[in-house]
Amino acid sequence: MTQRLESAMLRAGFDSARLATAVKVDVKTVNRWLAGRVPHRRTRLEVALALGETEESLWPSARPDIQAGSPATAEVLGAYAHRADIPNDLWVSLIHKATERIDIIGYAYPFVFELLPNASELIAGKCKAGAVVRLGFADPDCPHVMERDALEQMGGTLPGRIRNALSMLGPLAETPGCTVGLHTTHLYNSVFRFDSEMIEVISATFIGVGRVRNG
Repeated sequence: MTQRLESAMLRAGFDSARLATAVKVDVKTVNRWLAGRVPHRRTRLEVALALGETEESLWPSARPDIQAGSPATAEVLGAYAHRADIPNDLWVSLIHKATERIDIIGYAYPFVFELLPNASELIAGKCKAGAVVRLGFADPDCPHVMERDALEQMGGTLPGRIRNALSMLGPLAETPGCTVGLHTTHLYNSVFRFDSEMIEVISATFIGVGRVRNG
């Protein structure tokens, strides 16, 4: 837990004195937190807000209600810090196993089609077998796309990434049972649903990935 707080402070550019000022405590109090003491709930929330983190990411043991195995997280199958941490085999397995529905919405996700050279044909075959597929991409000409590009420091490449992903669809885009749409909404998470399992990638201020099984 000490390392979590220290890492969050480094990411936010905070030292002990600055954090102490932000949450109106003594510097010695912050140093005690760094040494392992857990602050009261109200203070934990103030610290999380100041650092742009979540309470549970800084002090997970202080929130037993959301730990693995609790009723609130009984359906959580895994958690990852970044999308790149998810094993490629898991993505491939989820795509192969899906028989009823595949729902994906995000900005651009060419990696889904790069993992399997025949992904477009494979998913089209699932549509022909009765599966429902819905794919939502950001409109590459939408102003929000360039705003996100700047936010993520992508150097103006996001519109091209979206167009590249769309080009990978091939005949899948015209296959009955598959719906492809473009959105013009600011998204701070991407959702990948394969039958009853879902992966949600949260970006921007809060970064993390969760895999859950829903009803």
